[in-house]
Amino acid sequence: MKKYLILYRAPISAQQQMQSATPEQAKAGMDAWMAWANRAASALVDLGAPLTSAGNVGGEAQSDIAGYSILQAESADAAKALLAEHPHKMMPGGSIEVLEYVPLPGM
Repeated sequence: MKKYLILYRAPISAQQQMQSATPEQAKAGMDAWMAWANRAASALVDLGAPLTSAGNVGGEAQSDIAGYSILQAESADAAKALLAEHPHKMMPGGSIEVLEYVPLPGM
């Protein structure tokens, strides 16, 4: 099995999203995420968390990464299939990036 870092990208931070949501919208969003997590449970290594930038080192950069998860799957296609119905895809301007962990010899 291979491991994949899943990056949830969005034009606004997760913190901004939560601040602008009504309690009903926040609950509906969490319910959708937990339903996805239950469907992907056998491949879900770490559900992850929302993220916000704490700064950078060595230059100016702006991140659109709003959160992450870690999945384990047989292939990148299998990992992507698990994300086909992910609720993050419903966010306007949202996207999901799949990054494969690269095994290093001797580690």
